[in-house]
Amino acid sequence: MPAGPPPRPPAGSPPGPPTARTRLPGDVRAPSAARRFVRSVLAGWNAHAKVTDDATLLVSELVTNAVVHAGTSVDLECRIDAARGGDGGNLVVEVTDHHPARQFRARPCRRSADREGAAQAGHAGHGLRLLAELAETWGTAYRRTDKTVWFHLPTSPAAGPAAPAGPLSEQTLLGDLGVAEVLAPGAGSAPPGRRLGDHGHPRALSFLAEASELLSGQFDEDTVASLATQLAVPRLADWCAVWLDADSAPGAIRPAPRLSRVWHARESRVEPLRLALQRTPPALPAAGCAVPWPYGPDGPALACRLVAGRSGLGTLLLGRTGTAAMSGDVVSLTEDFARRVAQALASARRYTHQATISSILQRGLLPRGVARIPGVDRAVVYEPRGDASAGGDFYDVFTAGRGRWCFVLGDVCGSGPEAAVTTGLVRPWLRLLGKEGYGVGEVLDRLNRMLADETAEAEPGAAPRFLSLLYGELVPHGAGGGARCTLASAGHPLPLLLRPDGSVRAAAGPQMLLGVVEDVGYRAETFDLAPGDTLLCVTDGVTERKCGHRLFDDGDGLATALAGCAGLSAQDVAARIRRTVHGFSPTPPDDDLALLVLRAE
Repeated sequence: MPAGPPPRPPAGSPPGPPTARTRLPGDVRAPSAARRFVRSVLAGWNAHAKVTDDATLLVSELVTNAVVHAGTSVDLECRIDAARGGDGGNLVVEVTDHHPARQFRARPCRRSADREGAAQAGHAGHGLRLLAELAETWGTAYRRTDKTVWFHLPTSPAAGPAAPAGPLSEQTLLGDLGVAEVLAPGAGSAPPGRRLGDHGHPRALSFLAEASELLSGQFDEDTVASLATQLAVPRLADWCAVWLDADSAPGAIRPAPRLSRVWHARESRVEPLRLALQRTPPALPAAGCAVPWPYGPDGPALACRLVAGRSGLGTLLLGRTGTAAMSGDVVSLTEDFARRVAQALASARRYTHQATISSILQRGLLPRGVARIPGVDRAVVYEPRGDASAGGDFYDVFTAGRGRWCFVLGDVCGSGPEAAVTTGLVRPWLRLLGKEGYGVGEVLDRLNRMLADETAEAEPGAAPRFLSLLYGELVPHGAGGGARCTLASAGHPLPLLLRPDGSVRAAAGPQMLLGVVEDVGYRAETFDLAPGDTLLCVTDGVTERKCGHRLFDDGDGLATALAGCAGLSAQDVAARIRRTVHGFSPTPPDDDLALLVLRAE
């Protein structure tokens, strides 16, 4: 079976086997146009009905994938490779889109019949899984400007699958680089003395530039390993594997390397190769030179340590089928390629470290749990903007002792690390003040002075720490149900009280933002939260949700939405308000979103 699309004949050569090409629009019309094109072409070539049906099905799936994930125009090519597939030759079909980076990030680059591919294929269409079942062989080629998925079908299915082809020649393997002439006897297009791996060779530079572009910006080391194997096969070798070293602390016992990705030019060989390689993982010194590896399952192999700085990150293994040794050109290019893979792995590992630390610190800004309040049901919705674990909004519900429970919903003015620092200071202060027995108004007074002191002691030019806060205290009535509620709002969206009859009113009045003026006397308001009453507290990510020039709370939009929640549980109220806020605009929220619901039972 061939390892890739046969090289196209050079310009000026005699007419070759039949070839047909078309360009399809990058929209919903493309799949049906592709099916018509394939059926028309294969009918003109008198292809077997089963070949036509299989090719049409596979092309339809691949074109659909390209349109959905890349969104560009799609090039479709069909041709007959008479050199393979026995007397009838092979049908070669290529589907090319023009946005490789987006395609790759949308889904993993390889899905095969092996276990790795089956695990990765769960969230995509069926196209690449069908390839593993119907095609004689298939593969993917990434370049800077396009991505091609190709497959081969025997044109005479009654004759059965074609006999496996012999080892790939060096010229065939490197044909995709466009440098076969360098290796061909008597070729004079390359300057004397220039090796393929030398930086002066333009085709080698093109390959290395493509590798750098595709590998850069990847934030997961397994993704880097997957891309590396795909770039190497079939351009440098018949098969490729990447082991990754465990990231351990200095002085600790380092675990055995992990076999991250295996790729073979022939689909049926992936799993046997994986099993063979797992039995003999490479053990090499920390050097970036490619050295012969004596345990190649089918022929010669090269192993190259992946080293960035002075740290060994893994091992790249390339192998050939057959007995011919790899040339110095391939060795040199492999070493250059391995250095780029190592740099990408180092960047991905640094990103993972920083992301893990950031996630741990952000999770520390939020309470570990929400305290249960006797006779009061509660629900929280917390959605920080983007991929953050915690944003400028924060919440808390905690027991303050002596039959009291306190609740908090706040929003730090600003964003990023400064907002996180303020959140990290304020939430413990509130817990301490609440548990010390201070009343609601006193807590806000003291917190306001603390923030003012922090601003006064800050370095010149540092941003002041302002905070909007809703803080309250609940004292359950006991057997009669309900609770006495005392709360205050400092520069925060006002809390709303929903009665069982569907009426809604503000439960507090507006007051000054915390941290702006030092000497402010905050006042609290007290009322009974009777059985069936619901208190809704939100941040401005709810009230200021935008749709064009309109805000969600324009015309008392939040109160209107809450009025329709009479009789619902706290969880149901929270879920309905959240859905209403999200549905207010077709675009995702551009601010943190938090809400707290307290319902007396």
